[in-house]
Amino acid sequence: MKNSLIKSGIAALAFTAISATGAFADVGACLITKNNTNPFFVKMKEGAVAKAKEMGISLQSYAGKVDGDAGPQITAVENCVAAGVKGILITPSNDSVGPALKKARKAGIIVIALDTPLADPEAQDMTFATDNFEAGLLIGKWAKAKLGDAAKDAKIGMLDINKDNISVDVARDTGFLVGFGIEVPNLKVMGSETDPRVIGHESSGANPEGGVTSVENLLAKEPGMNVVYTINEPAAEGAYQALKKAGKEKDVLIVSVDGGCPGIASVKSGIIGATSQQYPLLMASKGVEAIAAFAKDGTKPTASDGLTFFNTGVNLVTDSPADGVPSVDSAKGTDLCWG
Repeated sequence: MKNSLIKSGIAALAFTAISATGAFADVGACLITKNNTNPFFVKMKEGAVAKAKEMGISLQSYAGKVDGDAGPQITAVENCVAAGVKGILITPSNDSVGPALKKARKAGIIVIALDTPLADPEAQDMTFATDNFEAGLLIGKWAKAKLGDAAKDAKIGMLDINKDNISVDVARDTGFLVGFGIEVPNLKVMGSETDPRVIGHESSGANPEGGVTSVENLLAKEPGMNVVYTINEPAAEGAYQALKKAGKEKDVLIVSVDGGCPGIASVKSGIIGATSQQYPLLMASKGVEAIAAFAKDGTKPTASDGLTFFNTGVNLVTDSPADGVPSVDSAKGTDLCWG
């Protein structure tokens, strides 16, 4: 691998590198995550580092600071191309990173999207991810079942990442609504529904601070809100803080996606009613294996049957199971967390 050429002006990026020896010592790879604070991405990095060491692949790791900010990721892609890596693993912040990834592919680099596929199929060779629509569908079905007859009069607040219609954001959001029984005219755009049960969509930034602000805004619109959908568990943490401050934490169902160890603890304590569990360690390790296979003989990964991506699986985790909605309890979720 060429010496890394780190561009100036990338203070927003966190960068680490590991070298390796062994069968793939001349193979370099990059991991680029949205940030290095969300436990999901922290665990993803751990999985990539462990698999890279196991296989003898040198790994550069980059992370931006906030979800939705693709600028630092674009710079990271450019650095990885300059370094001569064989493969890039990325959780894209949004689709604007696509052109840089297409250039990387033209340079002979395999590009694997993790967790978040890009809209342009030419921007990645394959995606290793949860079926995010299915993840949303499960928590939507669970919430509807728990409310029973009251579901027809539900007051639902939606905590998304932002308004950019990022693929993972859209899939979880619309999946939840469909699971709840709400008609969604356009499954590729958030907010196309007209059902009055949906109070509104707020941008949480997928972090606790945004979760707090989002729920405060939603409660101002509708004090009787009784269901909160959250894009991930950090946002759910903030949502709970805001509800507790308002004295409404016992009156609102919170559902989420990720299934990280901290999130499962929140299920166990009753903060989160149900969450859809993903497996970022598996995503990362499979991604590194794909780079190794490509470096060896040009082999590229294939999608799961009937899908356009490699499905790494999902389980609903709750300690309050609902009829007709398959789930595992928090004890099993703890055993499985992060995969």
